[in-house]
Formats: sequence, C-alpha cells, structure tokens
Amino acid sequence: MGDFLWEWYGWIKSMHVISVIAWMAGLFYLPRLFVYHVEVVGSGNPTDDLFQVMERRLLKAIMTPAAVSTWVFGLCLVFTPGIVDWSLWWPWFKATAVITMTWFHIWLMLRRRDFAAGQNRLTGRAYRAMNELPTVLMFFIVFSVIVKF
Repeated sequence: MGDFLWEWYGWIKSMHVISVIAWMAGLFYLPRLFVYHVEVVGSGNPTDDLFQVMERRLLKAIMTPAAVSTWVFGLCLVFTPGIVDWSLWWPWFKATAVITMTWFHIWLMLRRRDFAAGQNRLTGRAYRAMNELPTVLMFFIVFSVIVKF
C-alpha cells in the first residue's frame, strides 16, 4: 500500500488541496448566508424558501462531498510512508484543528436544520462571530503544515 501511495503522492496531494479549497469556500460562505437569512430575509416567505434551497444545496452538493474527500485524501497522505512524523507535535496540532473544522461543519448542518424547521435562535452577529472560526483554524493548519512549528 505504501508503494501505491508514494506513486500517486502528487495526485493525492493535489486532490487534497482542491478538496480543502472547495470545503473552505463553503465554510466561509454558509455562515454569511445565515447572516443575510437572519437579518434581511426572515422566515415564512418565498425568499426564505430560496435561501433554504441555497443553504441545503451548498451543504449537500459542495461542502459535504468536499469535506469527505478532504478527509479521504488527507488520510491517504497521513498513511504515505515518511510524510508525517508523529513524534513531532505539528501533526497533532493540525489533526486537532481539522477535527475542530469538522465539528464546525456539523454545527453548520445543525443550524441549517434549525432554519428549515423555522427554529433559528441565533442572531446575525452570532453567525458573523462564528464565521471567523474557519479563518483562525485555516491559519493554524497551514502554518503547522508548512512551517511545522
């Protein structure tokens, strides 16, 4: 298996980066949609229905497949011999940040269900604040991988 992963390393790494970009785009955009949904659209009207369709499609057609492929290709990289030295602390730091990013994705899924049920309780300000989390995590992830601090 290690030989296969080494032979395909460049392709796997490329697919991992593409998947991360798609996932991050969704993680940045969905909370912003929630801000507009709360502050401008409201609930129980045709625009509310439109926003719910956009939010659902973003999650199901882009974000979730991108998250899954990020994990699959990332785990392939982890299992490629010689790529990750687990005796250092940067891979553990990155892994924690990626798990937190996955938690945020699930949290967004739950908030979308709240909108669909007409039970959103958060404000635009709360969604704006949560919108900063993927940015902070992205910095930690990139620096941990590139700088290996």
